Amino acid sequence: MLQLSVNKGSQPGRNAAFAPKTLAQLPRGESGILDRLDLPEDVARRLMELGFLPGQVIVPARTAPGGGPRVYRVDGSEVALRPETAARVILRSPVKSTEPTKKS
Repeated sequence: MLQLSVNKGSQPGRNAAFAPKTLAQLPRGESGILDRLDLPEDVARRLMELGFLPGQVIVPARTAPGGGPRVYRVDGSEVALRPETAARVILRSPVKSTEPTKKS
């Protein structure tokens, strides 16, 4: 089963802090959890075969010199993606914790 999405444009009044982040925006050293693939079906299917499934943790690894493809670690593999492809891989929005923080 593929999970595809349709971009319906921006929604006015939406808080930018909670807007979905793309894989291309993920800084090196941080991890993200895959939410969905906003890609053509054939490309989305291939990425899913490589381990890009909703709920998987993705970590940026290396970037090619000159801003070319970037390597990402997912499901025990390393996969290089072009920036335009990574920009259509949507990560889950951060969830604000409702638990009070403990003070020592």
